[in-house]
Amino acid sequence: MPILDAATTAQLKAYLGNLRRPIELVASLDDSAKSAETRALVEEIAAQSDKVTARFDGTDARKPSFAIRADEGRAQAVFAGLPMGHEFTSLILALLHVGGHPPKEEADLLDAVRALEGPLHFETFFSLTCQNCPDVVQALNIMAALNPNVTHVAIDGALFQDEVERRKVMAVPMVFLNGEVFEQGRMDLAQIMAKVDTGAVARAAEKIAGKEPFDVLVVGGGPAGAAAAIYAARKGIRTGVVAERFGGQVLDTMGIENFISVSHTEGPKLAAQLEQHVKDYEVDVMNLQVASALKPAGDDGLTTIELASGASLKAKTVILSTGARWRQMGVPGEDQYRNKGVAYCPHCDGPLFKGKRTAVIGGGNSGVEAAIDLAGIVAHVTLIEFDAVLRADAVLQDKLRSLPNVTIITSALTTEVLGDGEKVTGLVYRNRETEELHEVPLEGIFVQIGLVPNTEWLKGSVGLSPRGEIEIDARGATDVPGVYAAGDCTTVPYKQIVIAMGEGSKAALSAFDHLIRHG
Repeated sequence: MPILDAATTAQLKAYLGNLRRPIELVASLDDSAKSAETRALVEEIAAQSDKVTARFDGTDARKPSFAIRADEGRAQAVFAGLPMGHEFTSLILALLHVGGHPPKEEADLLDAVRALEGPLHFETFFSLTCQNCPDVVQALNIMAALNPNVTHVAIDGALFQDEVERRKVMAVPMVFLNGEVFEQGRMDLAQIMAKVDTGAVARAAEKIAGKEPFDVLVVGGGPAGAAAAIYAARKGIRTGVVAERFGGQVLDTMGIENFISVSHTEGPKLAAQLEQHVKDYEVDVMNLQVASALKPAGDDGLTTIELASGASLKAKTVILSTGARWRQMGVPGEDQYRNKGVAYCPHCDGPLFKGKRTAVIGGGNSGVEAAIDLAGIVAHVTLIEFDAVLRADAVLQDKLRSLPNVTIITSALTTEVLGDGEKVTGLVYRNRETEELHEVPLEGIFVQIGLVPNTEWLKGSVGLSPRGEIEIDARGATDVPGVYAAGDCTTVPYKQIVIAMGEGSKAALSAFDHLIRHG
């Protein structure tokens, strides 16, 4: 039975027309059903181009797996498992890049990859439902395709459970370098190179320090920041964006079904579209930069944004759109066991807990949705809600209560995460009505209790609410002249993508009005 449908096969054939050199697929298989599927996939790929050949005599210990090789093995990418779902794009790109098709990255970044010394052997554990994993897999595959000193194996954690257990992988994407933990979480090529190439940060800081002042400088690259940058650039004024990661919280969002005029999309896809839209204009995007301080305008009329790298930027107006991050429980054991059983993304990490006991903290929409998703994978889900009732939509609550492997506990406060030093073994909660403490044995805890604004660096610089949100007026202005703010980091209610975009656009128009009136 074919693995790919007719439309996908036709699309694959068209992509393989871009190969610039022959590639070889070398599969390592056993008698399992997954190996049979992998053989079928490899054969289907090879049938689409005369530049692709297939062998089934691989000796990799991980079965099923297959390597994509060129240039006598000096360029290659390896998949252990069947790269479908979110990783099918990673497979296509690996075929193209190993086959000599140039990656769509900055030339100086690719030159830095080619210059790396090794050996650097990367292994990435991913899950097919993880929307954050493809960026990591694709970036490391580019490095392996360009530099013979770099190798990379992408491993489906759900398929190699024994290795996941042995290497204590409890969150994806999880990257190992030369056998040691390298990093966990979403990363792009520039972020990986910043960790591997020790001089990258200093070079970027030096480059930033030499930039001329901007008319509008946007701090943050989420929906609000992207909208602000586009609206400012369309006015023909000098616009810059400085961001820790372009896309912001949207990158961690799975399904988006309330973005008006788009019935369904996914966070990473929307983030990529936002970044491309910004790049359609003359916007200076400075990624992987963390703002550390804001200095109000002095006699020169320029506001200064200081960066953690030591560089600083000046601008006539500034728009703060630093967004928010997942709220933590703040209980003993949470930090110790983060990514060792404590997780924040059920879509990414849920498959790693197949057949195990888990808890979801939070009874809002995100918490109940997480519990519903996990119930189809894990042995049991315990949902713990602080309030006396769940706060999720009624339709979600009805679905949750219909599931046989879910326990709902209300009026409960989680007080401690328990573990054995290496991984989570349970949690303790206090019944808020009786004050009794209860212990729940489990292997995974998914925290879904809202967001915290990324504004700690602004304390003492702009007015903040008791919740840490930037206080703004109806025009997006802060209490500092020439400084505006937009999105989830502000006091505007309802933290939604469409609202953040509107607020970012409004802030940019207000900043332009400020420039007109104050020169």
